[in-house]
Amino acid sequence: MKKLCIVAALLAFGISFLPAQIKKPIIMVVPSDLWCNTNGYVQEMDVNGVQVVYPDYRKALMEDADLMLVISKINELMTEREFPLKNLESALKTLEIEEAENAVTMSREGSTLAESPLDKLKRTARADIWIQATWTVNKVGPKQSVTYNLQGLDAYTDKQIAGISGTSEMAFVSTNEVPTLLISAILMDWENFVYQLQEHFNSLQENGREVRVGVKAWDSLDYGLETEFGGKELTEIVEDWVSTHTQGGRYSLTNVTENDMSFEQVMIPLYDERGRALDARSWLRDLQKHLRSVYQVESKLMMRGLGYAQLVIGER
Repeated sequence: MKKLCIVAALLAFGISFLPAQIKKPIIMVVPSDLWCNTNGYVQEMDVNGVQVVYPDYRKALMEDADLMLVISKINELMTEREFPLKNLESALKTLEIEEAENAVTMSREGSTLAESPLDKLKRTARADIWIQATWTVNKVGPKQSVTYNLQGLDAYTDKQIAGISGTSEMAFVSTNEVPTLLISAILMDWENFVYQLQEHFNSLQENGREVRVGVKAWDSLDYGLETEFGGKELTEIVEDWVSTHTQGGRYSLTNVTENDMSFEQVMIPLYDERGRALDARSWLRDLQKHLRSVYQVESKLMMRGLGYAQLVIGER
């Protein structure tokens, strides 16, 4: 009886025993590279003298009605589960505006490394997970079925963190009913897919988000990363900072020379102290400020997509 009175009093003051709302990852649905290549929606770019093929999402959205329907229907399923979404078409439009603005302005605080179209889109959309959709239509006489594959990819590492695949039942359907047939097949294993997505994000909240960072020195600099500041080499200062500011001190120093430090599997918190989402650039910016304020070491902050950032020591 006494316990019931205490509970009633707490409830009267607005104190609830219900669990806090679970944070969910931001999702963006895109066609897979395979689907884009199979259907001719690709673009070639010259990267250091090598022709690299990338998916052309703009062209695919403009020309393939099924793609728009598939993305819309998967978005509906994610909305039903209260996952926050980024729309591919809207993200592409935002990127176009950003590129137009960047053509006439330059950021003094940071700039980008050589970025692929996908890196730029990831940086603009800022989704946690990309869902890549692939499907093919199978025809047997007047009947059709759809074979599909859904992959959940971590937008910061490109690692697959969820996946389901399958084939719908054969049915008498018209061509414009293919997206409906696809969704009916997806629904057969949808619970499993959603569970995998949420489990990955839960792990990120507990263990941190994986990124890569680098610290380099300009060739023209009259000192290197092995130069001492206050009795410590700059390499030690940088690594001490990284160790202190990673989640659980988890990172891997894969290369260290007089002019170059490379860190991989750097586990950074999902959010800063204000609750804002962190990416590699925003996290590394604090190191830039630390080096400037404590050691008067200037640096330029550069980024590629969401998951890689680099400090170049020696100038802004």
